[in-house]
Amino acid sequence: MRHFPIFLDTSDRRIALAGGGAAALAKLRLLMKTEARLIVYSPAPAEEITAWAAEGRLTLKHRPFVAGDARGAALVYAAEEDAVRDAQVAQIGRAEGALVNIVDNLADSAFITPAIVDRDPVTVAIGTEGAAPVLARAIKARLEAQLSPVLGRIATAGKAFRSAAERLAPGRARRDFWAEYYDSAGPRAHEQGGEAALRPALEALLERHLGAEPAPGRVDLVGAGPGDPELLTLKARRLLDAADVVIHDRLIAPEILELARREATLIAAGKEGFGPSTPQQDINALMIEHARSGAHVVRLKSGDPGVFGRLDDEAEALDAAGIDWAIVPGITSAAAATAAIGQSLTRRGRNGSVRLLTGHDVKGFAEQDWRALAAPGAVAAIYMGKRAARFLQGRLLMHGAAPDTPVTIVENASRPDQQVVAARLAELPGALDGLAGPAVLLFGLAPRAAANMLPEIQEALS
Repeated sequence: MRHFPIFLDTSDRRIALAGGGAAALAKLRLLMKTEARLIVYSPAPAEEITAWAAEGRLTLKHRPFVAGDARGAALVYAAEEDAVRDAQVAQIGRAEGALVNIVDNLADSAFITPAIVDRDPVTVAIGTEGAAPVLARAIKARLEAQLSPVLGRIATAGKAFRSAAERLAPGRARRDFWAEYYDSAGPRAHEQGGEAALRPALEALLERHLGAEPAPGRVDLVGAGPGDPELLTLKARRLLDAADVVIHDRLIAPEILELARREATLIAAGKEGFGPSTPQQDINALMIEHARSGAHVVRLKSGDPGVFGRLDDEAEALDAAGIDWAIVPGITSAAAATAAIGQSLTRRGRNGSVRLLTGHDVKGFAEQDWRALAAPGAVAAIYMGKRAARFLQGRLLMHGAAPDTPVTIVENASRPDQQVVAARLAELPGALDGLAGPAVLLFGLAPRAAANMLPEIQEALS
């Protein structure tokens, strides 16, 4: 992030702009929405600028921008539409301590002006580091369509009521109050009675929340999917946005953790096969401790919490502690891995069942029904199988599996650094050399290729 987004207080601050043409007009239409004192320097300003000056909306100096004009200014805009003149304005501005923006010159500007969705006092700023202004405008158009035109009035009433809402305990109690106001009570009151109905609605809502019992803590056991943030479920995203505490696995992608509420406490409680790990009893204790304090806890697990995620251990601990909990499933890594190679886990005429296996359990390497797995056409997705690869290979060959049975390794399924390695059973564990990330072994499946397609599919594509 080269440009750090902030909101600058423009109340009674001076903003200077050099220029009087089309570029100056475009900036002034935006700047006149602020509370700043605008001063425009131009020997030949456009008629609109002269009219705005006559209306008292800005101060117009009928001369060029010179040394001394930037003193005390918070911002300086160089909008002369002449590279040499703009550079002179920028040099003066920087020398006199102002932040300078040169219109259409990203490299030499100290700040950029984003695309803005205005629902005063709600303001949404959209920036693309100057790389894609057209994209910023497209995002602005979508947000304009989504945000109600009356949102600003609802927010203004809420702003005036903030001191009264401080009667509620800080933290979750206040957050629940404001969430209900902005999500439902405020829009409903405005629809029924207009702006005049907002204050009474706030007062009634506050009295109800003051008289309510404190909300008990709870835990949601949430699947984060295989790693791609776009594969996160809508419910998982909503819970992350509402959580007070997020206790997450080691494998959770940073991009997913970024979706958590900024004020939430993030606690890493990872496990790594044959490496550092947080004991399960410590994770249980963390969930119970925070939930008993009244917090909404999200226990965020990679993939699906019900697939080799120790879900039962945690659910039983929460039951024993009397903590309310729920499960939010996620896309398991096996599904993402098979999607990565263009295959399905089941197929008519090939396999009517699929096995999800773990390479090792609490007792060491995990024993399976090897004879069934070694049968022709069998398909299995093997989790935590890298270190167990030689053990798996030996057991399968011993029970009759063909050495040329395909085994596809998908490392970091669905993530930008995803890697697919196509191998045969006889080539394990050597095919895993150099793979450091989490991997799923797809036994009985090879990456799809045109040569392997059914004849009727090939004909349809030709």
